[in-house]
Amino acid sequence: MSTANSFRVGVGYDIHRLARDRRLILGGVEVPHDRGLLGHSDADVVLHAVTDALLGAAGLPDIGDLFPDTDPAYKDADSRALLADVMKRLEGKELAVGNIDVIIHAEAPKLSAHKRKIAESIATATNCPADRVSVKAKTNEGVGPLGQGDAIACTVVALVMQVG
Repeated sequence: MSTANSFRVGVGYDIHRLARDRRLILGGVEVPHDRGLLGHSDADVVLHAVTDALLGAAGLPDIGDLFPDTDPAYKDADSRALLADVMKRLEGKELAVGNIDVIIHAEAPKLSAHKRKIAESIATATNCPADRVSVKAKTNEGVGPLGQGDAIACTVVALVMQVG
């Protein structure tokens, strides 16, 4: 089978608790909120889920294998840098991003005013046309830690294409 025009799909998911004295970074964009996400790195659930979706589509190890939270080198790491590393790995496999579909699960803050900027940030980081990055925000209708406003999660589906 020829690898030209071959398409591969990956799914990514991440969740982090909200905590005081942290900045809220979603998709590489700082979003005003009284709390931010708690994690070893900047805890950007959106870029973590995007990264995992791309790694899955490429058949590469997941984000935890490549950038373990037990490694001090990734303490407070900028998730854009981790995604840049993954993009180089995709390029090495002659893969390009076809589209990315993002769902952010958050009771608060309201994200309508930030979705476009988040989508543009993801598009820039992945060399994907902005009109092929979709960002949606959903609440959890008061159910569980997400619905009670204790955490934010993200689900991503990404398509990559063989370009070589």
